Amino acid sequence: DAYIRDASDIHVEPNIEKKNVEVRFRVDGDCSIYQTVPYNYRAAIISRLKIMSNLDITERRLPQDGKIKFRRGRGEEIELRVATIPTQGNQEDVVMRILPKGETMPLEKMNMSPSNYKNFLGTIQQPYGMVLVVGPTGSGKTTTLHAALHHINTPEKKIWTAEDPVEITQYGLRQVQVHPKIGFDFSHAMRSFLRADPDVIMVGEMRDFETAKIGVEASLTGHLVFSTLHTNSAPETIVRLLDIGIDPINFA
Repeated sequence: DAYIRDASDIHVEPNIEKKNVEVRFRVDGDCSIYQTVPYNYRAAIISRLKIMSNLDITERRLPQDGKIKFRRGRGEEIELRVATIPTQGNQEDVVMRILPKGETMPLEKMNMSPSNYKNFLGTIQQPYGMVLVVGPTGSGKTTTLHAALHHINTPEKKIWTAEDPVEITQYGLRQVQVHPKIGFDFSHAMRSFLRADPDVIMVGEMRDFETAKIGVEASLTGHLVFSTLHTNSAPETIVRLLDIGIDPINFA
C-alpha cells in the first residue's frame, strides 16, 4: 500500500504499556496514520522486520541499519532501507525508506530551467572540481547525482562511487557499497578510489570532516568529485562545510 500511495517512508512506532502500535506513511512530505496494530503483536512485528533486514534481533540497545528486498505482483522488485532506533520503555521504532526503482532519470528530464540546465551541464563537464547537490531529505539529491553521472558516463572516464546504499545501478560505473560497521566508511572508500586511477568520484554524502577533507583535496588534484549535503538551501552549504571543519581557503 505504501508503494501504491507513493509514500517515501514507512514508520512503525510501538508505544509503551498497552497502547497499540501505530504505522504511519510519509506522503508528499507529511506523515499520516495508515493503521494501528494491537500492542500484543509489537514484539513479533519488530522481530520479523529485523529478521528480514538481516539485523540482530537480540540487540535492542543500539540503532541498526539494514535492507529488505522483495518482489511485488508480476515480479516488480521493491527495496527498503531499514533503520531501527531504541525508544522509551525498551521498545524499538522501525523506519523504512522506499528506495527508487533503480532507473536513472535523464538529466534533460530533471525539470531544470534552461539557464540552470546550461550552467549545470557546463559544471559537470569540467575536468576537475567539486559538485555538491544539496537539499532536505527526499528532495532528489541522489536522483540528480545519478542523472549527472549518467550524462558524463563514457568509456573514456573511470567513475567510482561510494554509496550507502547503492540505490541506482548504472552500467559503466564502479559502484561500491560502504559498510561502516566493519570500518569501511565513505572516507575509507575515497582513499581507495584515489589509488585506483579515477577521473570522477561520487560519494553519497559528506557526513564528516575526514570525508569532506578528502573530497576537497581530490577536487584540487585533478579529479571531479560529486557528493551531497543535507541543507535547506544552497547558501547554507558554505556554513555546513565550515561547521564540519573544512579550511575555507581550500573551497574558496
